[in-house]
Amino acid sequence: MEDYKRRFIEFMVRSDVLTFGDFTTKSGRKTPYFVNTGLYRTGDQMRRLGEFYADAIEASVGNDYDVLFGPAYKGIPLVVTTAVALSARGRNVAFCFNRKEAKDHGEKGVLVGHQPSDGERVLIIEDVTTAGTSIRETVPILRHAANIELAGLVVSADRKERGTGNDTALVEVGREFSMPTFAIVTVHEVIEHLSENDVDGKRYLTDDLKAKILAYLVEYGSQV
Repeated sequence: MEDYKRRFIEFMVRSDVLTFGDFTTKSGRKTPYFVNTGLYRTGDQMRRLGEFYADAIEASVGNDYDVLFGPAYKGIPLVVTTAVALSARGRNVAFCFNRKEAKDHGEKGVLVGHQPSDGERVLIIEDVTTAGTSIRETVPILRHAANIELAGLVVSADRKERGTGNDTALVEVGREFSMPTFAIVTVHEVIEHLSENDVDGKRYLTDDLKAKILAYLVEYGSQV
């Protein structure tokens, strides 16, 4: 496992974004762990989060993209901090995001920031894809703006849960829109790292919790 993945897992734990216990997902599933990217709440956390996205982009996508796009609302700060992190590394890339409702005055329109042009390769920056709803809502907006190409989708964590079939929701949405999909880390990498390593002297993933997560993945995880 790459070093940035290990550091990102520990960063999520320290930020209280990755927690363990008894939770219920939006779909009604009882889960022993939860990832809530809405809990990033300081400037330093956002700076570091952008760097982790930049690490994942460099490792998985390289430079095969022209524009970054963040779906509203959670994708807005993500795409901004990722663009800033890439700029600090010498990659000055344009970014844009969408409004939930079109503006009827001023600059009008739905997209804010860079206005895509025909042929540009757009890389989508998202938090955690579960059902792929935000992607299905915003890809048509991008395609209405210009004849763009989808360079891919990068999320922070892949829970590796089944979508409507046997594949993960992330794989399904990638196949639907003919684009590659990537995650900074997967739940399997989280299990691997936290079951073998302490964070600040504490073992967050005990044998009991590990067993519960593995049982959850047997029931809801993709077997492909």
